[in-house]
Amino acid sequence: VGDSPVLTCPLKGTITMLIWTTSPKAGGPCSLVYRADTNMTGGENCSDNINWKFRPGLAPALEIRQVGIAQEGNYTCEEVSTEGNLPKTYHLTVLVPPRPRLYCDEQGSPVCEAAAGKPPAQLSWVPESSSTAEEKGHDNGTVTVLSRFTAGSTNVTNVTTCMVSHPAGNWSESIAC
Repeated sequence: VGDSPVLTCPLKGTITMLIWTTSPKAGGPCSLVYRADTNMTGGENCSDNINWKFRPGLAPALEIRQVGIAQEGNYTCEEVSTEGNLPKTYHLTVLVPPRPRLYCDEQGSPVCEAAAGKPPAQLSWVPESSSTAEEKGHDNGTVTVLSRFTAGSTNVTNVTTCMVSHPAGNWSESIAC
């Protein structure tokens, strides 16, 4: 979320035209066309954050500025060239880093939360805990994961560490309740 990915079309032969067609999860499809002979571009039904990116010496690419969950979906490039029509499809998956938090509950037990991540975060404890994580899904496709520390024995230090693992980054924090 928030990054600006650039998708490229693999070129073969001399390009005549490039056509990008998008099928995002939210909103309707959009298409962008580039004609090499006139160096002209056109588009239909595309949001302001989806546009061409021109770079010297390279074919025009598709840029998605400030990507959000709504832009997740399929992006197909079709190159029309001397080699024929060559399609290439990307499936864009948007990662949302969770908002981690560690606190003590009313009973004095550590609670670790990874709020609104996509995909759901994985939580673990040091020292090891027999606790299980609860997941709560949200309408926007994100998931909050909550875990309460459960001591395996009474001979445990009072400092516990929660570790949050996620494809968008990892986090850990320690607490004494």
